[in-house]
Amino acid sequence: MAVASQSTAETEVYADLGLIPVINARGNQTLLGGSTVPDEVQEAIDAANRYYVIMEDLFAATGRVIADLLECEAAYVTSGCAAALALGAAACIAGDDEEKVKNLPHTEGMKNEVVIQGTQRYKYEHAPTVSGAKLVEAGDANGVTPAQLEGAIGPDTAVVLFVAHLDAVDGIVPLDQVVEISHRHGVPVMVDAAQQIYPLERMRMWTKMGADLVCFGAKYFGSPHSSGILCGREDLVASAVRQGFIGFEIGASSIGRPFKLDRGEVIGVVHALRRWISLDHEERIAAAEAKLEIISTAVEGKPGVNVSTDPGVLVGAPALCLNFEPESGLTAESVIESLRDGNPSIVVGEEGDTVIFNPNTLLDGDAEVVAERLAGIVG
Repeated sequence: MAVASQSTAETEVYADLGLIPVINARGNQTLLGGSTVPDEVQEAIDAANRYYVIMEDLFAATGRVIADLLECEAAYVTSGCAAALALGAAACIAGDDEEKVKNLPHTEGMKNEVVIQGTQRYKYEHAPTVSGAKLVEAGDANGVTPAQLEGAIGPDTAVVLFVAHLDAVDGIVPLDQVVEISHRHGVPVMVDAAQQIYPLERMRMWTKMGADLVCFGAKYFGSPHSSGILCGREDLVASAVRQGFIGFEIGASSIGRPFKLDRGEVIGVVHALRRWISLDHEERIAAAEAKLEIISTAVEGKPGVNVSTDPGVLVGAPALCLNFEPESGLTAESVIESLRDGNPSIVVGEEGDTVIFNPNTLLDGDAEVVAERLAGIVG
């Protein structure tokens, strides 16, 4: 399909490459570009472009600010949550041993195992293995007992990984017990809390519960897509910094060189986090609900179209869900394809036969475009 003629710079930047711009009603997903940076955060990023800075000093200063905001010992800006997991694992393996730091990802003779519960296996579990670590499963997909978790911890265990978004699945050992068991064996606990950013206390609870390292994706609170946070124990965060991309410049031949960040991105994380913590979240959620109301109105009363909401699952905001009876002549697949096949393209979520609209990545005016397109499809 040819790209329609557009007049705005926002669409021309894609049209110049023969691409169709996308209205994102799916969420902060990597395949769609991750995040939209708020104007005030972008202004700080742009301002950082005027002067250079000593990156070691920048990481130290921003780490202090973030640690204070998250109420933990130390913090480090990373190039996304996966990089935080990789560097966090490297810190647990090498610590402050320069010889180990230099040898990673070759971990022969080191504590190099990452224990993960069988009920928490997930698609990002290999991020810590970038460090040279090996995954060890405790229990299996049917369930894990405290005894099985303890049995999986051995002399080569470097860290136990806990997956925060799977903290309520059946058959897991909860974090408080994971911490107690792991610490009894002198093993640190690392939490993948990628999008656990609301309620705000959820950002701070993991270290308060005893986790040694916590990893966040900063894109979820308005920072550039390519940014994240590693926070927690001061000694482990310091090891991660030394093994990060400036390691080569501060005397460490480290694995983190590929995880490079621009100085503006580092500044952006701080400004985005400050903004997120100071936001009126009731107002934010109300605005998201208003966008969904615009979309739902477009299909109200249409025969065979069932409208519902999944409340409070998306950083406090609901999702809009559509299902289609045979009498509608529509299916989830056909509606998703029709929404995508336009200019701008509209990308939504899908779960089984349900079409899902996530309001958090809809910008001003997007809901109206989605509603108009959807009304034409179901009409």
